[in-house]
Amino acid sequence: MGKPVWGTCAGLIFLANKAVGQKDGGQELVGGLNCTVHRNYFGSQIQSFEAELLVPELASQEGGPETFRGVFIRAPAVLEVGPEVEVLADYPIPSNKVLYSSSAVEIQEESAVPEKKVIVAIKQGNLLGTAFHPELTADTRWHSYFLKMVGDVGEGTSNTTVAVSEAASSSDRQTKYDLPIFR
Repeated sequence: MGKPVWGTCAGLIFLANKAVGQKDGGQELVGGLNCTVHRNYFGSQIQSFEAELLVPELASQEGGPETFRGVFIRAPAVLEVGPEVEVLADYPIPSNKVLYSSSAVEIQEESAVPEKKVIVAIKQGNLLGTAFHPELTADTRWHSYFLKMVGDVGEGTSNTTVAVSEAASSSDRQTKYDLPIFR
């Protein structure tokens, strides 16, 4: 319908056109993002982690530091993207390290490659995907970035949107966003 959609973690997998590392007959994908995602790329729940990510596009659009603290919980990773997909963040993987291992698949780096980067945040048109969980941090820049995507869709594109705002004191300036309300 042309409305912005943001998928985090499992949501990124659902929005991908192709996923690998799934069980036979795995989850059906919604699609839309021209990419291939590896489900649970970083391993199991116990291998969850946090990492500083370089996010120059986010910093240029939303201000703040050039890094963002990504919370990865049994996270996927984007293995490849189409030419229309904008890479917003990646994560460096040291060489000679097992990246993912299961009874069926093992992904390991070659020693000749000093460092590989795996993609963890992408945008394609009105679709945004992050392999990490921005909602688990106090940094709201990804949320602001997405709300601006919603605002960029323009007014009058749907009769199911309503203006949402909070009361503000005279010294505060509030931005109003048209968010979809599904009835």
